[in-house]
Amino acid sequence: MLPLANRRILITRAKGQASALATQLESLGATPILIPTIEIAPPSSYCAMDAALAAIRSFDWLIFTSANAVQSFVDRARLLKLDPAAKRVAAIGAATAKTALEAGMSVDLVPSQAVAESLAEALSPHASNASMLLARAAAARDILPDTLTAAGANVTIVEAYRNVIPAGSIALLRSLFASNPPDAITFTSGSTATNLVALLDAGALKIPDRVMLASIGPITSQVMRDLDLEPTIEAREATIPELVEALCEAFSVAPRR
Repeated sequence: MLPLANRRILITRAKGQASALATQLESLGATPILIPTIEIAPPSSYCAMDAALAAIRSFDWLIFTSANAVQSFVDRARLLKLDPAAKRVAAIGAATAKTALEAGMSVDLVPSQAVAESLAEALSPHASNASMLLARAAAARDILPDTLTAAGANVTIVEAYRNVIPAGSIALLRSLFASNPPDAITFTSGSTATNLVALLDAGALKIPDRVMLASIGPITSQVMRDLDLEPTIEAREATIPELVEALCEAFSVAPRR
């Protein structure tokens, strides 16, 4: 029997990002349920990004902390008919690096772990007197720019996109929880947890008992705990394959409802 046979797993990622996780879960027998808690929206203003793109060769490093940031940055560059590549490019993890490579960029640095702390540590030796451009979501932790600034870099931050709460998800969650709750809910970023709680509060809903809460990594887990969502399991590395592996291991010993 497949390790996730007949398990119903709620995916809270944005619509455009859910397919990879859904495909892996389906291949292992699970039934993915897609109810996004995040919708990717354009930045509130393109002024900062446009200015950075116009002066891109003045930056020693261009830093991306998500595939969404890469895609938004590249799309804007194409619209303006500009080259988006700086002298050197750093990506927070393999998925972000892959998106940059597919956009025609070379990627010079990827840390060993796909978290801001590891990226900051890897970039710090290059920070002294360096001009660094950080393209990221509108709301993000400041550990990366703060660390690089302390190491001597001049960091420019541009808003590449916004995470917003999708309309319609409250009704979908209400129907799901009332009829046939999932066996697990996956959280692939702190934003998925924050937005799910906002949706639950707005709809006067609560997560049913015995639903497994699966976190992609320690940063997401901490956000979950801050929201009183205790992770049932946490992936060993902050990647989709490791999250799927953690689900397989957990359900191999969990009783079926």
